[in-house]
Amino acid sequence: MRTRDGRTARRAARRRDQRGITTAEYAVGTAAGAGLAGLAYQLLTGGLGNQMLTSMFEHVLGLIGIG
Repeated sequence: MRTRDGRTARRAARRRDQRGITTAEYAVGTAAGAGLAGLAYQLLTGGLGNQMLTSMFEHVLGLIGIG
């Protein structure tokens, strides 16, 4: 069976079936982003994060001659 533009019905059905893949990819990307944000939050609010931020600010202040 052929559709209006000449494709077979099977090709058209296969194309329709893959439309949800984009939604699944967005879901995976969103979950990965949320996991990365959670990891960054844990690192920055823990002792390592405070030490890293303090060291970075001291270095920058030393470079501009304030600290």
